[in-house]
Amino acid sequence: MGIAFFDLDKTLIAVNSAKLWVRAELRAGHIGRLQALVAAGWMVRYGLGAARLEDAVRSAVAALEGEDEATLRARTHAFFDAEIARLVRPGANRALAEHRAAGEPCVLLTSSSAYMSEKTVALLELDAALCNTFEVRDGVFTGKAIEPLCFGPGKVDHARRYASARGVDLADCAFYTDSASDSPLLELVGRPRIVDPDPRLKRRARKRGWPEVDWGTPPGEL
Repeated sequence: MGIAFFDLDKTLIAVNSAKLWVRAELRAGHIGRLQALVAAGWMVRYGLGAARLEDAVRSAVAALEGEDEATLRARTHAFFDAEIARLVRPGANRALAEHRAAGEPCVLLTSSSAYMSEKTVALLELDAALCNTFEVRDGVFTGKAIEPLCFGPGKVDHARRYASARGVDLADCAFYTDSASDSPLLELVGRPRIVDPDPRLKRRARKRGWPEVDWGTPPGEL
């Protein structure tokens, strides 16, 4: 028995939740236009392969210094319910059911925050979430992320620790993702699965022979 790991953005859900989050925060007045433009710039450069998402995450977490954790958790949960919950891909639930039927744990493995992840786990009835977490003292963010970040090679660290603690080898695991940044883990799992890949991952998947699965898009969306 292995473990099935699932990326979130553009894999389980059909969008990049970070983009929608920035727009929602701007509309609500929680961030200014300059902050939104900086965040958008990070995402564009990352999409072009010209920026490291790790730097963007650390920058965003640093901006949280002094903010109340409970307030951000509540905002994130409200955002998830309003804008994300309806965007789960139809095929995602089928894949989850297949792995459960095979007796395999289904684990979220994402660069998103713990607050997005806990809502995803509840909605999809996942077994666990491996994600980015932020340092908190006395209920307030310190501005530091907990390392290693759950991104790129960092996802390998998180997945390997989780699997090892359960006596499972990554070679027996599945991993579903859309992003070339997840290639380090795709190279290690026995069942790499590609969902709506970005151009870089599509090229690599063809060279590696990694199967691409079509989970569709939510009815009436996109």
